[in-house]
Amino acid sequence: METRRVYLDHNATTPLHPEVKKEMIEAMEMFGNPSSMHAFGREAHANIEHARQSVAGFIGAHEDELVFVGSGSEANNTVLSLFACASNLCIPGFKARQTIITSRIEHPCVLETSQCLAHRGTTVKLLDVDRYGRIDIDQLKEYLSDDVGLVSVMTANNEIGTLQDISEIGRLAHENGSLMHTDAVQAFGKMPLDVDEIGVDFLTMSAHKIYGPKGIGALYVRKGTPYCPFIRGGHQEKGRRAGTENTLGIMGLAKAVEMRALEMEDEARRFAAMKEVLVKGIEERIDNALFNGHPELSMPNTVNVSFPGAEGEAILLYLDLAGIAVSTGSACASGSLDPSHVLLATGSSAERAHGSIRISMGRETTMEEIEYVLDVLPGVISRIRSMSTAYIKGEEHVAAK
Repeated sequence: METRRVYLDHNATTPLHPEVKKEMIEAMEMFGNPSSMHAFGREAHANIEHARQSVAGFIGAHEDELVFVGSGSEANNTVLSLFACASNLCIPGFKARQTIITSRIEHPCVLETSQCLAHRGTTVKLLDVDRYGRIDIDQLKEYLSDDVGLVSVMTANNEIGTLQDISEIGRLAHENGSLMHTDAVQAFGKMPLDVDEIGVDFLTMSAHKIYGPKGIGALYVRKGTPYCPFIRGGHQEKGRRAGTENTLGIMGLAKAVEMRALEMEDEARRFAAMKEVLVKGIEERIDNALFNGHPELSMPNTVNVSFPGAEGEAILLYLDLAGIAVSTGSACASGSLDPSHVLLATGSSAERAHGSIRISMGRETTMEEIEYVLDVLPGVISRIRSMSTAYIKGEEHVAAK
């Protein structure tokens, strides 16, 4: 008997939308270099600029404020590396502000780049978060000073789904004369985002989280904002990112955005209904299930839950045998034996963090699949706990809290 396949790891990556796949297949015949002046190049260039208009318009930006890059990680590195620029030629007068403020629950591409910059002389201040993953606004106010050049806080956390008040954070940053960046990879295309309303100078996007292709992302850079290229050596993207443009990927991103505009609102309501059923079902069928992330201010497609006495990796493997794909946290941390830095930052114990899984729904997820998970998961947790020499029902519950 064939095992059914249920994909619930959409925060890691998403399958291509059928319309995106169709668009990219048709575009494969267009091979011209967008920088070439002949007809082949002009055709590719025209399609890139049309895509730029579409993606920029989706976030309320002007097309000249959008830079196509290779990934969300590259976009984040580009913004942070403003502070690695050793010359005032790129960002005149900006070298006096050599402090970056970010949070403890950012994506590794932000935290590791910040750590690298710290070794080069940049001061990095990390914001604490509460038990739900919301940053400490009072601490942000305390950290803001004349030497702070950038505040970088993600819109939605990739592991627990918690949303931050980016508008308020940006307002405080700008009052201090600092630039504001948000890594919006997990929020882009899943909730309305307008760069003027949320008040950011930089915003990071990625295609493969919204049913587009891998290997393409975009960075919003507000007009007049200091900028220094991360990849040099070419005039592409108006000198802001060297390298021949990924025409196929860019067109795939634009088509994915087009489909998000059509499907995002209804999808969010459907996610919220499935999330409610999933959370309630876990609470009713599994003892001592501890949910992570904010109960209300979070992405409707994301559920992160810990099961004391059951290792996350074991849960993942048993579910995989039943055809259910989930995650133990960020896809970028897969293979690591370290507990989630996000859960540890919320005050979770290492044991609780090790026993967590992330369930993230997508456009093809059905209520029937959620019910299937609820049928399978209790037995998996019971089986793993029965083999544990450390788990004692009730006592572990007290320790976990």
